[in-house]
Amino acid sequence: MLRSLLLAAVAACVTHAIPALAEGTTLYVAGSGGSMEKAIRSEVFPSFASKHRDKLEYVAGNSTDVLAKLQAQKGSQQIDVAIIDDGPMAQAVALGFCRPLDVGPVVNDLYDIARFPDGKSLAFALLGSGFVYSKEAFAKNNWPAPTSWNDLADPKFKGKIVIPPLNNTYGVISLVQVAKANGGSEKNIEPGFIAFKDKIGSNVLAYEPSPGKMTELLQSGQAALAVWGSSRAKALADSGFASDFVYPKEGGVVIGVGICPVAGGKESPLAQQFIAHLLSPDMQVAMSKASGLAPVNKKAELPPENRAGMPYGSEQVAQLKTIDWVEINRQRDDWNKRWVREIER
Repeated sequence: MLRSLLLAAVAACVTHAIPALAEGTTLYVAGSGGSMEKAIRSEVFPSFASKHRDKLEYVAGNSTDVLAKLQAQKGSQQIDVAIIDDGPMAQAVALGFCRPLDVGPVVNDLYDIARFPDGKSLAFALLGSGFVYSKEAFAKNNWPAPTSWNDLADPKFKGKIVIPPLNNTYGVISLVQVAKANGGSEKNIEPGFIAFKDKIGSNVLAYEPSPGKMTELLQSGQAALAVWGSSRAKALADSGFASDFVYPKEGGVVIGVGICPVAGGKESPLAQQFIAHLLSPDMQVAMSKASGLAPVNKKAELPPENRAGMPYGSEQVAQLKTIDWVEINRQRDDWNKRWVREIER
């Protein structure tokens, strides 16, 4: 009788344990929506899930949104892996939201530009910022392709330009590069504000943060020119819209799509494994094909037909410009307040 009871108890425990093991835990990954979210959901999640029983959830939001979530959840983080553009990522690291990376030897295969000096974050993908324009609108008006940041001030573009706002990475890049094109710098942003206030502002149809709305404004013909990234431009072109993407002659600014394991939550070791998986050559190629983001792993070999419109390979990566995010972040709150007061009123 006692033996029967013990066997029944053991069987009950085993039966209860199996569903719990099968369910596993949930790994929360937060990052941008649009083409990147689709690529991670379709390419990275299934591949990672085939090796782990844990559930994967994606929390969509731009870099500012993800940083705000980390701030709101400080001390009790729900996000395990944060995907944030390099500028806001520097803020996230400075605020203590990222823990040291431990992703194994794959880190040695990355371009130097992808390995951030803080040791707590890195870029898993690259894109270049520049101009996206409507081929139809430009042909109809006999306009040549834009070549300079100062072209944004050309009166012929009145009400035809779309630029993300200053709380967006592309907005910051626009202000900094316009300042540099007019004799300024990250430490002397005044020429940028003057140009936007006196010349560029009247040409801007909208300071639009939403990729979907940006696409809509271009496709509808309301906008003819936008400041955007190479991956967004690829997604737009892949939709069938006749558009082109060019870097200004002053240089395209590289954006490193940063990623880090989040500190202050359950700190699952799967976060490190997920990042390592995303950095593998196979996943780098799959992500690039699906999203237009350029790989950072030097061993990731893209077919020629998938290389167009992205900073691919050591030669192109070396040509991209960088900006001083530490200096920018030091002043960014003041810039944002001034932007709202003087530009985006």
